[in-house]
Amino acid sequence: MGTITLIAATLTGLMAGLFFAFSVAVMPGLADLPADQARAAMRRINARIQNPVFLLVFLGTAVLCAIEVFQGRIVGGLLYVIGSFLLTMVVNVPMNNRLERTDDAYWPTYLRTWTLWNHVRGLACLASTITLMLGF
Repeated sequence: MGTITLIAATLTGLMAGLFFAFSVAVMPGLADLPADQARAAMRRINARIQNPVFLLVFLGTAVLCAIEVFQGRIVGGLLYVIGSFLLTMVVNVPMNNRLERTDDAYWPTYLRTWTLWNHVRGLACLASTITLMLGF
C-alpha cells in the first residue's frame, strides 16, 4: 500500500468516525431536546464545524480519493468522493442552509432526513476505508 493510499484510507476512516458519532450520539441527543433548542444547537454545530482542521480533512480526503481513482483504486476513491463529499454538498449542506433560514417547524423533517443521509455518508466512508485498504 502506497503512502497516498494509506493516508486516504486513514482519513476516510476518520470521516467515517465523525459521521458515526453524529449518527449515534449527536443527532439522538438533539432529538431529545425541544425543537427550538435542538435547532439552535445544530445551527451552532454547523457553524463550528466549518473550521480549518475539518475543512482540511474533508476536502483533502476528496483530493486524495480522486487521486486514488486515477491510480486504479476506483471503488475506494469513488465511495468517498460520491458517497461523502458530493452527498454532503448536494444534500446535507443545502439542508443546513435551509435550517438557517427556516423556523422550528422544519426541525423534525431536518432531523429525520439529515440523519438518514448522514448514515449513508458514514457507511460510504467506512466502505471507502475498507476498499482502499484492500486495493480496490
